[in-house]
Amino acid sequence: MSEMQTIQWFPGHMTKTKRQIQSSLKLVDAVAEIIDARIPISSRNPELAKLIQNKPRVILLNKCDMANQTATKMWIDYFKKQGITAIAVDCKSGRGLNQFPSAVNAVMSKKIAKLKEKGMVNPTIRIMIVGIPNVGKSSFINKMVKKNRAKVEDRPGVTRGNQWYTIAKGLEMLDTPGVLWPKFDDKLVGEHLAFTGAVKDQILDIELLSVRLLDFIKKLKPADFIARFKLEETDLDNIDSYELLQIIGKKRGMLISGGEIDTERAAIMLLDEFRSAKLGRITVEMPYGE
Repeated sequence: MSEMQTIQWFPGHMTKTKRQIQSSLKLVDAVAEIIDARIPISSRNPELAKLIQNKPRVILLNKCDMANQTATKMWIDYFKKQGITAIAVDCKSGRGLNQFPSAVNAVMSKKIAKLKEKGMVNPTIRIMIVGIPNVGKSSFINKMVKKNRAKVEDRPGVTRGNQWYTIAKGLEMLDTPGVLWPKFDDKLVGEHLAFTGAVKDQILDIELLSVRLLDFIKKLKPADFIARFKLEETDLDNIDSYELLQIIGKKRGMLISGGEIDTERAAIMLLDEFRSAKLGRITVEMPYGE
C-alpha cells in the first residue's frame, strides 16, 4: 500500500520530542501511556520502554467502549504478564478513570512505603502522560483536571514553565504531555492508524483503505456489521472486498449517474461508521500469539 509511505514524521521533530520527554522524565515518578484499545500495537511508540527505562508505568487502553470487551481483557492480561498494569478507560465519557489513581498507587507502592518510612506522611506522586497524536491524551487531561481544577503552586525544584495539576489525593500530573510518534515504517501500522482516523484521510486513498478494512472485517464476521447492512454471512466468504464495498454502497442508495455505485462515498461512510463503533465493537489487533 504505497499511499501509507507518505505518512512520516520528520527526524528533527522526533529528536526534539525525545529531548522534551527525557527532561520531563526527571521531574516525575511514573508514566501513564495512553493507547487505543482497538489497535494496542499500532498506537504505541516502540521506543517508549527505552526512553522511560525503569520508571513505573500504567497503560490506559482508551476508547474501550469501541473495542471488543473480550479482546480488551486479553490485552490487560497480556500486559499483566509483562509486569505492566493496564486499565480499560474511555477518556471522553470518563468511564474507568476512577481506577487510575489506585492503579498509579499500586505501581508506586514500594516507593510510597519508602517515603513513609522516611517520615513523609502523605507523599505526592508525580506522573507524566504520554501517547501518540489523536489517541485521547487531551480528553484524559481535560477530564482529570476538570474534576480537580486546583493548580499546584510553584515550589523549589520544579522547573519553571511546567504546570502541575492535582488530579487525585497525593497525585500530581504534568500538564505538558509527551507527544510520541508511531512506528510508521511498518505498512500495517499505517493502515491500522488510518482505520481509526489517527492520521488524516486526505493523504490516503480512501477506497483502498476501506477495502483493507473490509478484508479484516470479512475474517472477523461481526454480527453487528452483518445486521447493519442486511448481509448474509456467506456474502463475506464468496466475494472480494471491493465488491462488498459496492454492495454496501448500493444498499445505502449511493448511486451516481447511470446507476453506477459511488464507491468513494461508500468508503467514507464505512470508515465513519467503523470509527463511531456503529459496525460493532471491533478490535483490530490481538495480543501477539493470540
